[in-house]
Amino acid sequence: MNYRDIPSENLLKIKTLGQLRAAGYEPQTVKQELRHNLIKKLQQKEEVFPGIWGYEETVVPDLQRAILAMHHINLLGLRGQAKTRIARLMVDLLDEYIPVVQGAELNDDPLQPLSRYAKDLVHEHGDDTPIGWMHRSDRYTEKLATPDVSVADLIGDADPIKAATLKLPYSDERVIHFGLIPRSHRGIFVINELPDLQARIQVALFNILQEGDIQIRGFKVRLPLDIQFVFTANPEDYTNRGSIVTPLKDRIDSQIITHYPKSIEIGKKITRQEAHIKEEQEQLVTYNDIISDLIEQVAFEARESEYVDPKSGVSARLTISAFENLLSAAERRALLNGEKATYVRVADFLNTIPAVTGKVELVYEGEQEGAGHVAQVLMGKAIRTQFLKYFPDPDKAKKNKATPNPYKKVTDWFGEGNTLDILNDAPAAAYKKALQQVPGLAELVEKYQPKAEDKEKLFLMEFALHGLAEHSQLSKNRLSSGLQFKDLLSGMFSMPSFGEEEEDEDDF
Repeated sequence: MNYRDIPSENLLKIKTLGQLRAAGYEPQTVKQELRHNLIKKLQQKEEVFPGIWGYEETVVPDLQRAILAMHHINLLGLRGQAKTRIARLMVDLLDEYIPVVQGAELNDDPLQPLSRYAKDLVHEHGDDTPIGWMHRSDRYTEKLATPDVSVADLIGDADPIKAATLKLPYSDERVIHFGLIPRSHRGIFVINELPDLQARIQVALFNILQEGDIQIRGFKVRLPLDIQFVFTANPEDYTNRGSIVTPLKDRIDSQIITHYPKSIEIGKKITRQEAHIKEEQEQLVTYNDIISDLIEQVAFEARESEYVDPKSGVSARLTISAFENLLSAAERRALLNGEKATYVRVADFLNTIPAVTGKVELVYEGEQEGAGHVAQVLMGKAIRTQFLKYFPDPDKAKKNKATPNPYKKVTDWFGEGNTLDILNDAPAAAYKKALQQVPGLAELVEKYQPKAEDKEKLFLMEFALHGLAEHSQLSKNRLSSGLQFKDLLSGMFSMPSFGEEEEDEDDF
């Protein structure tokens, strides 16, 4: 039987170097290991990077080619593009267990010992050298590049305490305290946000990438390290905070460019996978695809917005946080009203502003309106875009004299001086009563969305009002605890300026 075909439970029974030789073990580099296991997965049609959506035709094939070529990799992309997640998933391409010299701090291969400790132990005990087994989860090391990272942190330094304890001179290599990179020997080492690493520290990586060895404080010690390097970098960092020094960039074999989801459907998959939704929320709150589409549309609008800095990007964390906030808003309302079940409302969507404001970098940070106003604008654009998927274009309907305007009853009612308040925490009965008082609103939903369930029809009625407001057919003003819809003309004369709020007028 080939050594690699031995079941894990049998491998763990091997306790000495002699038993390991007898099992047919042969050393293999970490890159060979990744390549071998990737080939096996591809041949067996297994999913290589599960949970990574939208990269099936772009990033994942590039990554697989880089692994097959046994390259060091740099994942280049804006924030929230799953760069670190991809790096962590590479661990699954490692063997489940590998043998190590027991007690060695550099994960030494028993047949190719690297450290002084391991070499001495093998020399002394020979085939009786004790062997341990290292799980693949312990072979992944991740370091965030920050300005305070030193060469000693990454590579190592002489340790005066070790020298004093062992009574050794500083010329003895046993006084070396190894840094993170040597202790990642035979594993995957990830440096996140590489451009933030100081240039002199980046220089220290040259030999490791090219020759696979290190030098520490002038010690005449060569450690041929076996490491798969994965770097992540944000293009913004190249100009705003730092850069990757050219010789280091030249030594990184493959640079793979990541990107944001290219469709609403992919965005929804990512959001639902990553959002932390509590079981009681799932049982209490019912939501629909429209509200999920609205959440994703905000991110798409933000990435195209003139207010948002395109170099910074709009992370997928925006939609994840917004979705969590959305369900929490509906949950809170149900708890306040003592309801055992509730259906999401467009008002819940508008209450996700706190999840948006911290996720967008404005082009002009000092602008008067600020992130809160920008978030409202983005949400309004999202409603405007999604509205046209479910109802006719109000602008075209108004101009087309050949067919009746489907919104006329609704707008006429508001034109007669009527107003409608939608309060955030209104009970279900009051919410239903308020929407049903608007003539033509229920008929509008029935005509264009006849298959919708009763609770979804109430949502669609509210959605129609928001859509008409975004298409300048109605006026929508903020109240301290909700929104008020009124005729556009009267709204223009009574609309509060940004930052001001009207007093609540409870029409329920």
